[in-house]
Amino acid sequence: MAYDVVIIGAGPAGLTAGIYASRGKLNTMLIEGPLPGGQLMSTTAVENWPGNISIMGPELMINMREQAQKCGCNIMSASVTKVDFTKTPYTLYLDNGQEVHAAAVIVATGASHKKLGCPGEKEYFAKGVSVCATCDAPFFADKEVVIVGGGDSAMTEAEHLTHFVKKLTVVHILDKLTGKDPIKDKVLANTKVEVLYSSALKEIKGDEQKVTSIVIENQLNKSLKIIPADGVFVAIGLAPNTSIFKGQLDIDNYGYLVVTDHTKTSVEGIFAAGDVADYRYRQAVTSAGTGCMAALDCQAYLNKK
Repeated sequence: MAYDVVIIGAGPAGLTAGIYASRGKLNTMLIEGPLPGGQLMSTTAVENWPGNISIMGPELMINMREQAQKCGCNIMSASVTKVDFTKTPYTLYLDNGQEVHAAAVIVATGASHKKLGCPGEKEYFAKGVSVCATCDAPFFADKEVVIVGGGDSAMTEAEHLTHFVKKLTVVHILDKLTGKDPIKDKVLANTKVEVLYSSALKEIKGDEQKVTSIVIENQLNKSLKIIPADGVFVAIGLAPNTSIFKGQLDIDNYGYLVVTDHTKTSVEGIFAAGDVADYRYRQAVTSAGTGCMAALDCQAYLNKK
């Protein structure tokens, strides 16, 4: 299978790139990956998407997908497991055994929630462990819940949880919260909230059906404490999905694709869009914007070729 451009990823960046590339009369294939729709598929109401006062995340992504297809974008439900960007046409190897060839590629693989890696996290995921307060907060009405993290995203999640839970314990590894958004002050002022500074979550315990408690380690004296908990929300940031591009594209020390001149990667004809290269804004609307930019840059590149 050979295409003018192959887009890897089906979040706001990838789907917007698909819309623009297809409307630009490029023979376009979008490979959805393991999470079609991206992070917005795990959110509820989106209230900062221009043109929609409020729209559910999955609905927004379904609309974008349908629009891309209507514009002529081919969409494949598969994941890229390996790439060869050493020569053109570029080759992408898929988990279904197929190979796809492209004159140009747009990488829009996004980012994934970082994990704690502690005992019990995997075992109790979706049984009390969550990475999305907007998705799961209603399940913990009048419960005792823990959130791990102290940045802006953690504070946003924490503020949302305060509307549901009986008690919220914030566990942060540093001696002060790192979030800069004013919402942090709102969280700290809430009587439901207790903050454990200089602390790390070491283990999540349960009864095999649900979470029942957590083990906290004080980073100053290494003492351990068990805290009752009905749920644990992990909000320690995002990790860009770039593992398959190691050795093929330049990646910075934090795992993000290095881009120059807006969307160009270190290999000519390979472009990047969205959270895979954006460590600063990480918004759906900015991801969509870079998807548009990458598609236009890709079109200009192919026109020259």
